[in-house]
Amino acid sequence: MDIMESALLKHKEWKGKIEIVSRTPVNDRDQLSHAYTPGVARPCLEIQKDPELSYALTRRHNLVAVITDGTAVLGLGDIGPEASMPVMEGKCALFKEFADVDAFPICIDSKDTDEIVKTIALISKSFGGINLEDISAPRCFEIEKRLKEIVDIPVFHDDQHGTAIVASAAMINAAKVSGRQIKDMTLVINGAGAAGCAIAKQFITLGIGNIIMVDINGIICDGDEFTNPAHYELAKLTNKNNIRGSLADAMKGADAFIGVSKPGLVSEEMVKSMADKPIIFAMANPTPEIMPDKARSAGAFIVGTGRSDFPNQINNVVAFPGVFKGALAVRAKDINEDMKLAAAYAIASSVPEDKLTPDNILPDPFDRNIPKAVAKAVAEAAIKSGIARTEL
Repeated sequence: MDIMESALLKHKEWKGKIEIVSRTPVNDRDQLSHAYTPGVARPCLEIQKDPELSYALTRRHNLVAVITDGTAVLGLGDIGPEASMPVMEGKCALFKEFADVDAFPICIDSKDTDEIVKTIALISKSFGGINLEDISAPRCFEIEKRLKEIVDIPVFHDDQHGTAIVASAAMINAAKVSGRQIKDMTLVINGAGAAGCAIAKQFITLGIGNIIMVDINGIICDGDEFTNPAHYELAKLTNKNNIRGSLADAMKGADAFIGVSKPGLVSEEMVKSMADKPIIFAMANPTPEIMPDKARSAGAFIVGTGRSDFPNQINNVVAFPGVFKGALAVRAKDINEDMKLAAAYAIASSVPEDKLTPDNILPDPFDRNIPKAVAKAVAEAAIKSGIARTEL
């Protein structure tokens, strides 16, 4: 039986991966009066006088909404809100298991940006943070941007920023192992959707030397016309030498490649054309842009994928639980660039330098110390950057 079939059987058995568990007993009249009426009126009135007390008197301080419209689910595409529920439940289970953060799945039956923004804004007072998930580009950019402007809690699109954080952590360590300096590297990113754009911005913050972005039409250059508004900004910040051409042209002499695109787009000849000791992060799932054995036979020094059955899995689970735990701990208003960068360095430094090898550039995702380290780094960065509302 393959994993797909056994997973279906497990889901039939579980009938859902999360549940509501009461934190208070209700076994007699006294307990009922404290948990509900009449006693509950008092905390309600206190929160009415000072809404900030909602963090102290309710579970809001540890509650994240995991929200999708079902338009870009895993590698499945636009499968709708009902069909996306198993993924959202799974994400909520990971929040709880890895960081003890409570999370609730919300699947919105709309593809209208205005409706989605309004819906999330209207329910935001029930939560401490918003995790956007599996929303197609370019709408995901506008939804996140507008929500950040109107809600007073962190909004984080994990497909963008979680992926960017882990890719950055992997590259920090890959640079060490290959004897490079980030500031001197040329990076090719194939795929200019949500993840690709976020990775590019994260690497610019990281201080990468040069980025060449490639989409379905070829290398992105300043002065070109784009259907995605985010590409205009990136075109001005990338491709310093304004080269044009295909993915093969972009990869010539490059130090590193990151793929967030489609299977089989990178050939062995492309890898051979790169600089000495090339770094390949082929992250298309389930089939990467180039399979690790082919990349290595062509001379790749370090290879990472999104898969758990190969070394160097670039897995968001080492990022988002700790990122939210840290943001919630200090009631941050946002998750900003400083916090994301702090998370990347915390993940990278979780692998001791004497343990770094070409096949070991990222920590074990099941190491429960990772979310704690990430949370601490993120919380401290929030405080330092002035967006925390409370101390640790």
